[in-house]
Amino acid sequence: MWFILAGVVILWCTIDATPLGGRTVPDFGKTYHVKGVISLPYAEIKEPFEAWYDLEGKKSRIDYYHGQVSTFQIGTDLDYGALYKITPVTTETEINVMKCFQLNGTKDEPVLPQGALPDLRGFQFETIEYYAGALCEVWKNITVVGHKKSTYRLWVTRWEGNDSPATPWHYEMMGFNTLLGSHFDKYLIDYSDYSPRTDPGIFKLPEGMTCGNFPGPGVEHHLLANPIQDLVYASPVGHAHRMFGHFKEQYTRQYDSEEEHEEREHNFVHNVRYVHSMNRAGLSFSLSVNYLADRSEAELAVMRGSKGRRTPRKARPLPADIRSVAIPDSMDWRLYGAVTPVKDQAVCGSCWSFATTGTLEGALFLKTGTLVSLSQQMLVDCTWGFGNNGCDGGEEWRAFEWMMKHGGISSAENYGAYRGMNGLCHYDKSSLVAKVNSYTNVTSGDIVALKAAIFKFGPVAVSIDAAHRSFAFYTNGVYYEPACKNGTDDLDHAVLAVGYGVLEGEPYWLVKNSWSTYWGNDGYVLMSMKDNNCGVATDATYVTLA
Repeated sequence: MWFILAGVVILWCTIDATPLGGRTVPDFGKTYHVKGVISLPYAEIKEPFEAWYDLEGKKSRIDYYHGQVSTFQIGTDLDYGALYKITPVTTETEINVMKCFQLNGTKDEPVLPQGALPDLRGFQFETIEYYAGALCEVWKNITVVGHKKSTYRLWVTRWEGNDSPATPWHYEMMGFNTLLGSHFDKYLIDYSDYSPRTDPGIFKLPEGMTCGNFPGPGVEHHLLANPIQDLVYASPVGHAHRMFGHFKEQYTRQYDSEEEHEEREHNFVHNVRYVHSMNRAGLSFSLSVNYLADRSEAELAVMRGSKGRRTPRKARPLPADIRSVAIPDSMDWRLYGAVTPVKDQAVCGSCWSFATTGTLEGALFLKTGTLVSLSQQMLVDCTWGFGNNGCDGGEEWRAFEWMMKHGGISSAENYGAYRGMNGLCHYDKSSLVAKVNSYTNVTSGDIVALKAAIFKFGPVAVSIDAAHRSFAFYTNGVYYEPACKNGTDDLDHAVLAVGYGVLEGEPYWLVKNSWSTYWGNDGYVLMSMKDNNCGVATDATYVTLA
């Protein structure tokens, strides 16, 4: 039996094997079948996968969580290929029905086979040592960026000497968060089975299954379809003083055409200039260059959970006397124990579920005095029937209405860990907590009303306009973006307002994001109250428990 690793970066070609220090750089071929487990310690995710890859046939398939979700990438010579995602869907009339969604490739974004193999350019042989019972070669790459360092190590075995085929065993990355940028990250990949062959029939969609368009708002679903793509294809973060050529080398970027290369170089140069220009301007907040520096605006939009625009059906109006509540100058519900730790939504457009559970957790704490971590995964899995679309977007009020009908929500402990992937809906009604009686929209844009609501009712789910480079690269300070809009239709990301205050004369909202503690200021952003910047006070919601 062979074993192999999925490495840091997926490319659509293999590299030539050349001796280094008497040893041959591993080359893993163009066709294979492999199993493995990706571990993201900071995201508290361990995700098993199984991948089939055929570069010459322009086909690939990746199954997650033992086939619970399957993705197919089928390229052709006649068009730009298509991506298929088969995932369980639970609505009010269907339970855990496997559905197929299709996204066709385009000239600008063709569908290519998605592999699970490493590109080892830049890696050097380090040593020989035992790892998990196997005698391995260790190949290492170190990238130093300012005061930060990213270290990559790949353990491989060889059965017949230095020139025999290598079988990767374990991979570790320590350094920048390659999903979210700005801060250090860690992830591990362990592998169990490898074969250099694939069965052509494995790339066929299940017989009799028809595929519709991806649900929910947004068109960049192909970037959400494969978590392994961002984990494996992502690369370390550079800094503003590097040239684009070094950026590509450091990030192990490869582009499919001269046109894409020019576009990426354009994005990179302008993002670096933007970050440093903003920092030189003496603003109330700081930015830093991260792995997003060569991304387009459309790609950055995938990190935000796009929201629909339908009006909530059962929302209560804001109490008329809310503005008369005597409120303190500052409030931070974290200090009172009403806020759970920052979590990571990973490569899943589920920000709405984190905003939902955040305000519920606060309301439950105020009622019982106990802080309980509630299940985002339950909302991702079970609320399709009310118009949410799992990892492809949703809205908090839809989740509230689902809970009002079904009796509450499970704790994360009872339901199971968040997976960053659509899953099978399952729960025990007897274990439901945080039974929702009603929810109230604070939609006036009134700063005083929102402050009073936070003070009186606890953390409040809010929607913001996060469609700006400054938000993607935010690191600290009071965030004010003049280009931000605050209309209801302009809000594209759901977060949690857990307090408010003033920093150096600048009033702010204390906002909890769901991009892990390695984004922003330990996962938080201080958002300016000035002019209702970015719409924090436009579409806020809190709940009343039964």
